Amino acid sequence: MATSDAQVELVRALVATIPLGRVATYGDVAAAAGLSTPRTVGWIMRTDAADLPWHRVIGAGGKPAAHLAERQLRLLAEEGVTIRDGRVDLRAARFTFPDTPNG
Repeated sequence: MATSDAQVELVRALVATIPLGRVATYGDVAAAAGLSTPRTVGWIMRTDAADLPWHRVIGAGGKPAAHLAERQLRLLAEEGVTIRDGRVDLRAARFTFPDTPNG
């Protein structure tokens, strides 16, 4: 099933709400947007996130995007996010979206 413009805009809006010094996983964003897979969020972030805090969206294990790892971790560290062994400390930095089942 194709991703609708409304879904793209919802993902963009959710990513825009992730506060400074916090992160969300692709799965967190997908769940908050009602998407069936985090891969859709990854696709949106690759194609339409230049004006968003893209660096605040990471993999489920706290790992940054491989091709942007150095830059992403640097940006997160500048925001005060705790990074250990190339991974974000999700317990300390994970953002929970309001009005979601886990929120």
